Amino acid sequence: MRGFLVSTAVTAVAFFILVKLFPTMFGYSGELVGLVAIAVIFGIVNGLIGPIVRLLALPVRLMTLGLIGFVINGGLLLLTAWIADQLDLGLTIGDFPPDLLTADTIIAAIVGAIVLSVTSSVIRFAIPD
Repeated sequence: MRGFLVSTAVTAVAFFILVKLFPTMFGYSGELVGLVAIAVIFGIVNGLIGPIVRLLALPVRLMTLGLIGFVINGGLLLLTAWIADQLDLGLTIGDFPPDLLTADTIIAAIVGAIVLSVTSSVIRFAIPD
């Protein structure tokens, strides 16, 4: 239970840093509680859907030496933004969810996935479970 709470807090901090570093790519119009809710949604999406998608994409991952993982994580981030939009939490990535996917939105999602991963790794290194 403690690991889940620490992981959710680390992800919420990573989302906060992401929104503050790239305000033109990522929009958030809510409170701190909303960031925690988005972190929980992101954890559920990564825990339930992520392994299935990664397993199905295994041949492509082998051909690209794992670089498709960034695109997969960006897609999971877009799914998180869509779920957050359905719950009125106010997270937008590029012009998504109100508009359809564009190249700028996909690039923003991939950059966001990389920044979230690096930020979470740095924080987890400083704060062990």
